[in-house]
Parts: sequence; C-alpha cells; structure tokens
Amino acid sequence: MLHRACLALLLIAGSFAIYAAEKPNFIIIFVDDLGYNDIGAYGSKLHRTPNIDRMAQEGRTFSDFYVTSGVCTPSRASLMTGCYPRRISLHESEKGQWVFFPGNQRGLSKDETTIAEILREQGYATGIVGKWHLGDQPEHFPLNHGFDTYYGIPYSNDMGMMNGAGKVVRGRNYPPLPLIRDNDIIELEPDQRLITQKYTNEAKKWIRDRKDQSFFLYLPQTMPHAPQFSSERFEGKSANGKWGDTVEELDWSVGEILKELKTLGIDDNTMVVFLSDNGGAMNWGASNHPLNGGKGTTWEGGHRVPFIARWPGHIPAETSTRQLATSMDLLPTMANLAGGSPPSDRVIDGKDIWPLLSGKQKAKSPHKAYFYYYKGELQAVRSGDWKLHVARAETRRNKTTEYPLRLYNLKTDIGETENLASENPKVVKRMESLLAIARKDLGDDHPDHKTAGQNTRPAGHVENAVILHGKPD
Repeated sequence: MLHRACLALLLIAGSFAIYAAEKPNFIIIFVDDLGYNDIGAYGSKLHRTPNIDRMAQEGRTFSDFYVTSGVCTPSRASLMTGCYPRRISLHESEKGQWVFFPGNQRGLSKDETTIAEILREQGYATGIVGKWHLGDQPEHFPLNHGFDTYYGIPYSNDMGMMNGAGKVVRGRNYPPLPLIRDNDIIELEPDQRLITQKYTNEAKKWIRDRKDQSFFLYLPQTMPHAPQFSSERFEGKSANGKWGDTVEELDWSVGEILKELKTLGIDDNTMVVFLSDNGGAMNWGASNHPLNGGKGTTWEGGHRVPFIARWPGHIPAETSTRQLATSMDLLPTMANLAGGSPPSDRVIDGKDIWPLLSGKQKAKSPHKAYFYYYKGELQAVRSGDWKLHVARAETRRNKTTEYPLRLYNLKTDIGETENLASENPKVVKRMESLLAIARKDLGDDHPDHKTAGQNTRPAGHVENAVILHGKPD
C-alpha cells in the first residue's frame, strides 16, 4: 500500500513538473468600442458571431467584468500595467484630452512594468498586432515596453487625413495615418477595408513562427471604432449596417485565430481572452443592453464589457460567473501562471483572478471596491452589488444633465433605474468612505474636493514631441 501511495505521489509530482515546464501561451484579443450586447453570447440578435459564441461555449464568460475607463487610452494603460489610469497619470493627455492624439508629449512611462515585460522575463516571445494608443513618440512605442515586435496603427483610425478608403476628409488637421512595423512607418493611410484582415493574417503568421516556444500575443483590433470599414466579404452583409459588418468580420478573425491554434496543435496550451476596451458607442450602432449609458460615461454601459476566457482543460467550458473582475487583473494572473510575479516595488491595483477563471468552487471577487473615473474625476464606486454614483452633472454634446446622489443595487437593477440612496443611508455612508480612501490614494479632479493622490506615478513625457509623418521606408 505504501509503495502504491509513493508511486501515485511520484506520478502526480511528475504531472505537475510537466505542466510547469509547459508554460501556457497567452492571447489577448482587445476590440475597440464593442458594446456589451454586440455578440450573441451576451444576447445580440442583430450580429452573427458564431466563433465568439463558440469560444464562450468552450470557455467561461463574466457578466460583471470592467475596464477602467469609458475611452481608449486610459483603458489600454490599465491592461498593460495592472493599474488604474489615474495611478500612472494616463487618465488624460498633457492637454487635458481624454485620449492621446498625434503628437502628444505624454505616453506610457519607461519606469512602468508591463505585462509584456513580465512575460518576456519568463522566456516568452511577445508581440502586438493592432492599435497601441499609449503614445506615438518613439520613446513610448511598444518595443520600449517589453514587446519584441509591433505591427499596427499607433492610435485611433479616425486620426488620419483620409476616411480609410482613400478620400481626404475636409477640416482634419491630422497627418497621414501610419501603419508601423516595429519602429518604422511601412505604409501611409492604409486601406481600412482590409485592416482586420491584415491584422488577422499578421497574427496568424506571428503565432506560426513561434509555435515551438511560449508566447504572448496582444491583438488590439482597430474595429469597430469609427470610421467602420469591412472587407468586401462582409461589407453590407449584416443586419446592423457598417457597425454590424465590422463586428461580424471581427468574429471571423477570432475564428481564424482559434483555428490556427488547433492546426498547430497548441490549442490546449493557449489561454485566449476576448474583451472590449470600453463600452459601446451607441451613436455609431453599438448596443449595451441591458446596461445604462455607453462609451465615455461612468454608467455601467461605459465600463462594463463582455469578457470571455478560453483554455481547454483548464478553464471550465460552458460556465459563467457574476463575480467582479477587471482588465487590471490580467497582468498579475498571467504573470503568476507563467511562473513570474507582478511588480512588488509599487502599488498594483490588479489581482490574481485565476480562482475565478478556473471555476474554483465558492471563489469570490478579490476586489473590495471598484472605482469609476471620468478623466481625472472620481464619479462612482462599486462594492459588492451596490454602486454609488456621486457625479452631480454630466455633459454630453454640450448638454448638461444634473443628477442627485444615486445608489443602485446592480444585482436587481442592472440598468441603474431605481435610486435607493434615501432608503439606505448606511450603505451610502460606507460607500462614501471608500471614495474618500480612493481620493487620498489615487486623487480626484472634482472641483469641490480636488486632491492629487498620495500613490500616483508620473507618465512618460517627451519635451520636443513630433508628429509622425513622412514617406514609408
């Protein structure tokens, strides 16, 4: 009996050793402005997304997954660093803009540690294919932040001279939109009808070339951000105009990536996650139903996004969770799975959510609170099922709406329709105390209680910033 027990232990130890030797590959598919209700797995009846839906069937979906901003740049900063944008001073540009524009001086600091840098230290090949949007100065480019290779557009696809199909847009003061490989411009004003295809083919080749080593691929797609463009195969084919066309082509792209993994025989050792960088832009065709609001707001529709994780044999198929998790959590989670660790010499806001991803019984969210910022202003907090919204006014399209203090129970009122503040003064008080802690820690630009924050770090800064332009090499 003792011999059998020892043999069993040796076999178990051997299996763990094999697992440890085969570090998982990671692919993050990060689409731009996709709505909560824009894919079938989250209830869409307009868009045909069989590949993303199959990914959900073969993996795990999160109903309460958050990105840290309702717009591009700060959200991407959090994914890369595991921190609130305010902590690393990337909540706005040096000019007060809520995202970076061509020629901005500010960018991701070289002193921050990115998910790519952590994984490269563990022997991973690292690559980005797609939209960066964390600074367009050479000092801020991906190759200076842990990536071995880069192929893509450094900012949003509407920040060029043309509309993506070769027609100049009057009134635009931007330089030609650059397509970049590593640090060099290889094309100006690329045909955006082909951009999803180009990214997908580039990603597949990148994976094929690194199939025999551990890798991390970051695939931040340009679409469906405006202007929306699709290839001929998808153009005009959806039931939701240009928006739907781009969503259905993105679904094709996901299918191509998953098919490539299976063809190469590395599907079972690759974790793939799919999410949006912020809530959907409803004025362009997105749906965030049943959430309130959308892109650019601190309502649920601005910060809560679809999130699907798939890793056959490790993440349980056909499962879901209501536990709160965030894009900041991907850095510590993937770092730990790769045998590394998040930085210990600074504050990191993300938490290891492997217990939630792996479906561990009774696993709970590691977050006591989640904070909603609009640029540098702290506007709301969620703790458990409660959300307290303290912003008293919202200005959209030059129209200002005044609001009272609002308390919502998101478990029973996902659409934020019933204000329960007056009936729950103790809950309001507890939530206000959490906001006070965040103001002291992260800061707040609200004019009534403006604070700098005790634990924030400076962004990268280039004094003599230049706008990318010129002929491709």
